[in-house]
Amino acid sequence: LLQRMPESRDPATGEVWKRYESPGVDAVGRAVKDARAAQPAWASAGVGYRITILRRFRRILYERRLEIAQLISRENGKPAGEALAAEVMIVLDFALSYSRTAPALLRPRRRRPTTLTMLAKRVTVEHLPHGVVGVIAPWNYPWMLPAGVLLPALVAGNAVVLKPSEFTPSCGVRLVELLHEAGVPADVLAVLPGDGKTGADLIEAGVDKISFTGSVATGRKVAAACGVRLIPCSLELGGSDAAIVLEDADLGRAASGIAWGRFSNAGQTCVAPKRVFVVDAIYDEFAARLKCEVDRLVVDVATAPGSELGPLIRPTQAPALKAQLEEALASGGVTLTERRPPAGADRGWFAPTIVEHAAATSKMLTEETFGPLLPLVRVRDEAEAIRRANDSTFGLSASVWSRDRARAGRVARCLEVGSVAIDDVAIVAGLADVPHGGIKASGMGRAHGDEGLLEMTRTRTIVENRIDLGRQPWWFGYGTGYLHRFDTFVRLAHGSLGERFRALRALPAAVRRH
Repeated sequence: LLQRMPESRDPATGEVWKRYESPGVDAVGRAVKDARAAQPAWASAGVGYRITILRRFRRILYERRLEIAQLISRENGKPAGEALAAEVMIVLDFALSYSRTAPALLRPRRRRPTTLTMLAKRVTVEHLPHGVVGVIAPWNYPWMLPAGVLLPALVAGNAVVLKPSEFTPSCGVRLVELLHEAGVPADVLAVLPGDGKTGADLIEAGVDKISFTGSVATGRKVAAACGVRLIPCSLELGGSDAAIVLEDADLGRAASGIAWGRFSNAGQTCVAPKRVFVVDAIYDEFAARLKCEVDRLVVDVATAPGSELGPLIRPTQAPALKAQLEEALASGGVTLTERRPPAGADRGWFAPTIVEHAAATSKMLTEETFGPLLPLVRVRDEAEAIRRANDSTFGLSASVWSRDRARAGRVARCLEVGSVAIDDVAIVAGLADVPHGGIKASGMGRAHGDEGLLEMTRTRTIVENRIDLGRQPWWFGYGTGYLHRFDTFVRLAHGSLGERFRALRALPAAVRRH
């Protein structure tokens, strides 16, 4: 396969300001081999030592926060303020959260006995590192998303090999450099700027777990490759998140939140609301408010004062959006907004667009729309909104907008997704203490929170005798009366109160005969 050279390119101008050589299969293999050799010492250093490094990383990142925000903005295209809020701040939160929760979560735990068989046993469950974790990261949040996996993987005692997106290699390299500066050994954490072939080589190189964030099509290939090797993988594959606006919603808040959730990062967000279902009674007013929000957006390059929506990461992202829009319009859809890209903008720009009356079978309602294009759907009532929201192959996240908390909670529990925000949007992916991930075609596994840390471990169970009772009653030496003798134990464990009393009286004889 021909490899695409990783480039740091300004999405607005197309200017390439740095290029990286893609590593060959041998270089990938060496990185994994070196990581495997270094991992045992890293794991044996103890969680306290690793947390010290994590805290040092947090201090360094805080000091460099504006520098990092500018780097993300330059390479990804989002405004620097948005990069600071939606990436750097969240990574600082990750570092703080895991430094506080990791010691207790990773500590070996005793299990309390709940059954008769367990009464005489002492059970300890340990959480151990997988070994070498391969992380294949995306370009849309090139700091927040890889850090949300890297940090818990390292704290858990794993070595990590990161393959950043070929669109944002400098962000991945800089993230690793700061962790090295904080004290993570070079062999314990490696970065391989490369394209899809580098990611495939990483899986084949013998890592012990893969974390992948990207498209469904590529995620299926990753899962298949991991299946052949019988290594675990966690997949975050995007979504087509539904927003449900009920008739008792605060329409101003809902319009403002949904506009930000959909059009921040130029609409290139996995947990963005990509289908908005609005109850008929308030549809017209909500549509007018949402239009006003979009009409006010400052569409310009990231460096322009007050810029809120920049270009797509690459011009190649635009054709799929245009095809979805044209198909929707051909089937009866109409545009509610008439924004235009800034003067002189090239084909990498896509104006923020709201579409009404799109057919239910249109691609913008059935596929993932990765850009500033939003269908607005009128529904009769809450029940239709829930049905339409669940009518999707995706199940990443959703939002419900209502002043009635009990009602909103009830609707949220009807939605087939990994998370639901009530009167907020896209927030779960950025909460350090909260598990993030989807169901259905949106992937499997969880990142962030306690579950994200435990995702980076394997469990080992140790069972030992607390009371030495000699031979177990189910061991060989059955004899002719084995069935009835052992039934004494079954009745003692699971019978009625009277059966248990009678079984208790028969227990000494059953034990002696064994």
